Amino acid sequence: MTARLEEQNAVMSLGSVITAIVTPFDDQMRVDESAFLALFRHLIDHGSDGIVVCGTTGEAPTLTDEEHLRLIELACAERPAGATVIASTGSNNTVHACEMTERATELGADAVLSVTPYYNRPNRRGLVRHFTEIARATDKPVVLYNVPSRIGLSLPHDLLAELAQVEHIDYVKQADNAALGQIDGLGLYAGNDDGLATALDIGGLGGILVASHLVGPQMRRMVDEPEHRAEIDAALKPLYAALSVTTNPIPVKAALNLTGHRVGGVRLPLVDADESELAVIRKGLQEVGL
Repeated sequence: MTARLEEQNAVMSLGSVITAIVTPFDDQMRVDESAFLALFRHLIDHGSDGIVVCGTTGEAPTLTDEEHLRLIELACAERPAGATVIASTGSNNTVHACEMTERATELGADAVLSVTPYYNRPNRRGLVRHFTEIARATDKPVVLYNVPSRIGLSLPHDLLAELAQVEHIDYVKQADNAALGQIDGLGLYAGNDDGLATALDIGGLGGILVASHLVGPQMRRMVDEPEHRAEIDAALKPLYAALSVTTNPIPVKAALNLTGHRVGGVRLPLVDADESELAVIRKGLQEVGL
């Protein structure tokens, strides 16, 4: 097998429809492990190839390290057959990111997701050092996470291409729709629901998604039926908009609760959707037949 074919097979192994799973909480705002596993199984049964655990959608900033690692452990131990578990282990503290990456690797994660360091805004040399140290902390694939709306800076294509030369840095989750594009050496995942169709059209692998909690089968069809992709994408736009009515994951948790999934509320500083936001979410759900 050629090196190029080996690279393609490795790139394809994480799947195409990956859901950034929410973290369910009970009435006392404790992590609800049974609800987490039930939702995981539901996602795999409804179009998802795998999940990202403890990402932004999973409210990682308000989880303790113990909760964070327990969810990774639980996902890896109880994953349905064939499902992929990507552990979000990023931090703006390189030492902490490396420690979490090491632990996630030990727990059995198939890959790690590592976000651009936020708040301290490192320069280019610092970014290269940061991600290189993280890649050294694991023998699993690293998915870079470019999300300028939350970070305040965007990783340019030439920097992504440089990082692609680092061993184990194999993918990018691109949450800057304006920057969606192929990078030599990196598998491309859309980081926004409304970027999935574009990413697939330009040869990307798929997306790390939120709406797939609710419309996973339709998003799976966008992968499997390219001739219907634009039509399906257009039909889902009302839901994409509804899930953006306020800060993620507030809307998707509200939508899941409205559709019968027990995921609870959100931890401070996030607050649950108010009545006006719920009205928008309900309308979005109705417009896609939920």
